[in-house]
Amino acid sequence: MLAYTAGDTDVPLLEETIGDNFEAVVARFPYHDALIEAAAVPGEEARRWSYTKLNDDVDRLARALLALGIEAGERVGIWSPNCAEWTILQYATAKIGAILVNVNPAYRSHELEFVVNQSGMRMLVSAPSDKNSDYTSMARQALAVCPELRELVFLPDAGLSELTAGDPETDAERSYAELLKRADDVGHAALKARMAGLDRHDAINLQYTSGTTGFPKGATLTHHNILNNGYSIGGQLGYTEHDRVVIPVPFYHCFGMVIGNLAALSRGAATIPGRGFTPAAALEAVQDFGGTSLYGVPTMFIAELSHPEFASYDLSTLRTGVMAGSLCPIEVMSRVVTEMHMTDVAICYGMTETSPVSTMTRSTDTLAQRTETVGRTMPQLESRIVDPATGAVLDCGAIGELCTRGYAVMKGYWNQPDKTAEAVDAEGWMHTGDLARMDADGYVVVEGRIKDIVIRGGENVYPREIEEFLYTHPDIQDVQVIGVPDERYGEELMACVILKPGSAALDAEGLAEFCRGKLAHYKIPRYVDVRESFPMTVSGKIRKVQMRQEAAARLGL
Repeated sequence: MLAYTAGDTDVPLLEETIGDNFEAVVARFPYHDALIEAAAVPGEEARRWSYTKLNDDVDRLARALLALGIEAGERVGIWSPNCAEWTILQYATAKIGAILVNVNPAYRSHELEFVVNQSGMRMLVSAPSDKNSDYTSMARQALAVCPELRELVFLPDAGLSELTAGDPETDAERSYAELLKRADDVGHAALKARMAGLDRHDAINLQYTSGTTGFPKGATLTHHNILNNGYSIGGQLGYTEHDRVVIPVPFYHCFGMVIGNLAALSRGAATIPGRGFTPAAALEAVQDFGGTSLYGVPTMFIAELSHPEFASYDLSTLRTGVMAGSLCPIEVMSRVVTEMHMTDVAICYGMTETSPVSTMTRSTDTLAQRTETVGRTMPQLESRIVDPATGAVLDCGAIGELCTRGYAVMKGYWNQPDKTAEAVDAEGWMHTGDLARMDADGYVVVEGRIKDIVIRGGENVYPREIEEFLYTHPDIQDVQVIGVPDERYGEELMACVILKPGSAALDAEGLAEFCRGKLAHYKIPRYVDVRESFPMTVSGKIRKVQMRQEAAARLGL
């Protein structure tokens, strides 16, 4: 039996733009909560938007952008942690057909200027600052050196309604409040005319892949791509107008913008964004606003469960949520289901280039299926496992490269046709670069990245298998297994571990003793590196390439 599946086709795809879909949802649920933003300053009230109010604010911003002459297809960047204005800009650009460029909040000047230039960005909407990032000075520097960047708009500072990043230095700068005043120069008829001229297959979003190596590539996504993916995810999660979705993951990434905003807002649910992740803030949002769904990568759930006051939070309203970014250890999943009440929690797998979700677990799946697999193919998509060398479809159970085809596959990498051709073949299959296998029921098991395979003495070793076993060690909270150079075997294994608080020291011999008789000898890590944290991309991917480089340098290899 070949490793190929096609998702359900019972539910037809939406054949509309994001703006048209949103207005239809607003008409159905005008006075339901659409967006709730926790107070940035203790003692202040949370900000709330009904669907009607959110649509009014979206339209006001859309008309202001029209007044500045923003054309359909022009690129407008957003550089900010999660906030209400991020969502408003997302929908405003969709309504006028501008392409929203998501800028990684962790970027510094060099990276920002690369994305601005590569995308041909005309306007950048930016937070003044965040944590240790002075966005204002970096944005002004980009304005000075990037020829196509013509306008900067600075969002309000968190907790201060009209204060921005200081007085504008040039005519090309304005505050968000000043931008909104321009809406009075354009009527609603002009906005409706612009919306009527858009096509669902128009590019609407550039998401720069948070790759673990090299410069990021701009995945070009359409209304059709991301609206349908979000709507499909919301359907699998059973979202209705009664759900409240807590989103501590970044809007910059598909996880926050599509799995979060579009999945919820296309179904009439409310979104509750978190400006930045802390375990306490996420747990408080669930408790304070009656969250029914909570998102995160596994390390975020581990941090929440490990919070010293975890037991004091009322999480009884939770029923579902999404884990993505990496597979979840079964011990963690079991606690999420039982202690966080997330009985319907789902695992989503995908990549930016597939809008992002291509496989997903269902609420009817067993705990094992939700921890050992990434579920089955999403509706209206296809999946298959191929030999990376020949492209031949493999049999069920064989490990090869996971490929995806269907509506969710990106238009391509922005202005990079050669890179696009490397990723998407002539038949429309997106080659993920992930090693996986598929069982006879269509469940997909991801074994890791092709580039993460460790070849020790001629044996292919899959780090994920070893990591899953090491999670059973009583003192290990989190673990990543990498390969490091070795003269005799070519590569050796290193276990990079984060220990649970109060645990005894762990060295290579102690770990080897734990593994003996349970893992083949060549799968037992030779080295142990006890760490406080792992280097990660903003979207939650572990930077294993960086870890390998650091380990090799530390070992003098």
